[in-house]
Amino acid sequence: MKAVYGEMCLDVSTVRRWTRRSREENPSESTVHDQARTGRPLSASDSKHQSRVDLLIRENRRVKQIDISIEIGISQERVHHIITILLGYRKVSARWVP
Repeated sequence: MKAVYGEMCLDVSTVRRWTRRSREENPSESTVHDQARTGRPLSASDSKHQSRVDLLIRENRRVKQIDISIEIGISQERVHHIITILLGYRKVSARWVP
């Protein structure tokens, strides 16, 4: 690397020293695998929410997405996804139809 980058490149001994020091201070972090993390919950598109959205639409075909969002307590984007992708509804003359 020194042949390509010249003096802007770290010396191999420096990198080895940093690596050794890092492993000694944090032995659990010396692996290169991802650690488990909580991530984003996937509960907004589950079958419970789908059935509630479907029920609200069947009760009132002219219901707005924002009203469904407020009623159920999930985002408008998730409501739109449930209605159009998961349930297969589309708007025709301001009404949701399968």
